[in-house]
Amino acid sequence: MSARAIDARVVNVDALELEHFEKGDAFACDAVRVGPLLGAKDLGYSYDVVPPGKRSCPFHSHRAEEEMFFIVSGTGLLRYGSETRPVRAGDFICCPTGGPETAHQIVNDSDAPLAYISVSTNLPAEVCEYPDSGKVGAFGAGGLRHMTNATDKVDYWTGEA
Repeated sequence: MSARAIDARVVNVDALELEHFEKGDAFACDAVRVGPLLGAKDLGYSYDVVPPGKRSCPFHSHRAEEEMFFIVSGTGLLRYGSETRPVRAGDFICCPTGGPETAHQIVNDSDAPLAYISVSTNLPAEVCEYPDSGKVGAFGAGGLRHMTNATDKVDYWTGEA
């Protein structure tokens, strides 16, 4: 019996194989990038489960990609620009492109796991800023991934003949 094409476009959250990530005292999550599993091309989406007292990624903004989050279960805190607010299951969160004023991070400040789905535009090039650490990241097709301090600058013509 051959597999149906439609079945390759659907996966239940219970069937996802989450990978554990941990960095230092602040960052940890069990997550999976769902988009590639289903053949997504123009959108990236993932499922994250963040343990109590942790966050899955640094506070950051996007210059090219817009992100949306949907809180599946649990409660937490949304950092957005210079503000914070509680979030809970059922909340949609919009994070448009911009600079530090649109920087965002979801923090699990509760005593239970916090699960959310993230969806983003999937563009070939992206620049992210990290206000807490003063970094800038450039990401592009073919695996380009460059992180630097925002204060490390060279002139456009440096190194050119």
